[in-house]
Amino acid sequence: MTMHPELESKALRFHELHAAPHAPLVLVNAWDAASARMVEEAGATAVATSSSAISWSLGYQDGDHLPRQLAMEALSRIAKATRLPVTADIETGYGRIDEELRATVRAVLEAGAVGINIEDSAEQPLSEIAEQSRRIALIRQTADDAGVRLFINARTDTYWSGKFPDTAYEETLRRADAYRQAGADGIFVPGLTDLHILHELSRRISVPLNALAGLGSPSPGELHDAGVRRISIGGSTARAAYATVSRLAMEVLGDGNWSGLAGTLSYAEMDALFGGR
Repeated sequence: MTMHPELESKALRFHELHAAPHAPLVLVNAWDAASARMVEEAGATAVATSSSAISWSLGYQDGDHLPRQLAMEALSRIAKATRLPVTADIETGYGRIDEELRATVRAVLEAGAVGINIEDSAEQPLSEIAEQSRRIALIRQTADDAGVRLFINARTDTYWSGKFPDTAYEETLRRADAYRQAGADGIFVPGLTDLHILHELSRRISVPLNALAGLGSPSPGELHDAGVRRISIGGSTARAAYATVSRLAMEVLGDGNWSGLAGTLSYAEMDALFGGR
């Protein structure tokens, strides 16, 4: 598979965005072409997908229920809709055997994305460190063979899963070190917004640290001061949009109140998102 030089250029740019000295890389996660374009128009420097949001939009539960083909079709539409680097949430890789994982990586690159999130929560309690490390190494080799410096963001659910109530910090460091050695470019620890713990983790982890933020979380500046270099909001973008649909539907179907339509984008504004494409 031969990659266009533009893809490698975007990959290098995406790596650079994790090293900005004064501000973190903030990612507002998208799930379709329109949301990706809106994120770009708002001033984003990169676009991340949300696997949960894409799954819901296509009628599937989150958590490895979405077929790879549908996930990659959605990713392709998103990557084509924006000029920014795109990173894809691929859950646990859309396949447990090696060839399935290789196929996912190739499909990600063919879709036009230059980064991935890969998680270790496929098994209970979590994937074995050695096996997850082996899979990360396989991803690295597959991307390198394609000539693209794919940014591998290794997610570990040591905090989010609740499986390590007393040892989450130590387990996170063990997994982060192993995943880094296997080829990961960043470590994602969702479920953790404690600035002190994030600061201690950032001191011990030699690759960019990614935090999941949302309502009630510290500000991007506070997270950056704690050593976080990448901040994402996951499926919150889609949940906020769908909450608007729910409220509007209840108002219109309830008392026939049209006030929920106030402040919407115009037809022309929406259509202009894709002008000339």
